[in-house]
Amino acid sequence: MKLNIKTGDLVEVISGKEKGKRGKVTKAFPKENKVVVQGVNIVTKATRPTQKDPQGGLKKFEAPILANKVMVVCPKCDKPTRIGHKFLEDGKKVRVCVRCGEVLD
Repeated sequence: MKLNIKTGDLVEVISGKEKGKRGKVTKAFPKENKVVVQGVNIVTKATRPTQKDPQGGLKKFEAPILANKVMVVCPKCDKPTRIGHKFLEDGKKVRVCVRCGEVLD
């Protein structure tokens, strides 16, 4: 399965406990079909003190979320949209908004 979401895209969560939240994609994992979204799916992990981190304690970080639970937000119409593909006159393939036809790349 091809992942249409890239690092740096603004996305909106469309299902789950974080539904409606928006954020930028900080990392994409195409093989696992997951993305890490800034400010979404924050988990707490207990860490032991180590030489690298002598404090230890509870650490909060963003965990990956399934890519099919997020949709790219179009910059023109400011709504979540599916992604279509189109070839420009110079032969370059680009991603486009299905709602308004705006180029996303």
